[in-house]
Amino acid sequence: MGIRILITDDHHVVRRGLAFFLKTQKDIEIIGEAGNGREAVELTRTLKPDLVLMDLVMPEMDGIQATKIIKTEMPEIKILMLTSFSDQDHVIPALEAGASGYQLKDIEPDELIDCIRKIMSGENQLHPKATSHLLANLSNKENKERNLLEQLTKRELDVLKEIAKGKSNKEIASTLFITEKTVKTHVSNLLAKLEVADRTQAALFAVKNQLVE
Repeated sequence: MGIRILITDDHHVVRRGLAFFLKTQKDIEIIGEAGNGREAVELTRTLKPDLVLMDLVMPEMDGIQATKIIKTEMPEIKILMLTSFSDQDHVIPALEAGASGYQLKDIEPDELIDCIRKIMSGENQLHPKATSHLLANLSNKENKERNLLEQLTKRELDVLKEIAKGKSNKEIASTLFITEKTVKTHVSNLLAKLEVADRTQAALFAVKNQLVE
């Protein structure tokens, strides 16, 4: 079965353009379109897409609020933010709301397709500009996070840094010269130690604590 996608954007032309291109992909099915966050929540409840392409700034309800509701009610549904904003005030709330990815609208079409597929395979996808804003603007986290960080072994810390760069388990294994199975073990261990639910939250934790250059 293909990846079932709901497109959410308050600009009709943007929705049409995204739908037109995505429909050319054999493994992607566009099941609906929403013009604001409220519609996105309602359609997500009804249609149960695999992934929601979510704009940030929209009338009635913005993308962050819609993401919070969707992830609370249907945590299995992936959400990819596709927006014009890459500043800290938009990036951090979007990721904390539960978005699995954050990309800008100037992304190349083929890169967007690749990003969607990677998110569906469990990887986080952050635009470099979004990551750089996080790095530039976030100060050290509170003592609790530092204490959690100190529980990690050196190898778990290495894996965490690679996760924050958006690398897959296979890529991390290649970089660190260890097996993919070992990477998976380290990922499971560090998620538990950091008290986070998934790779995206782990990546956010790493960036907030300035572990990525």
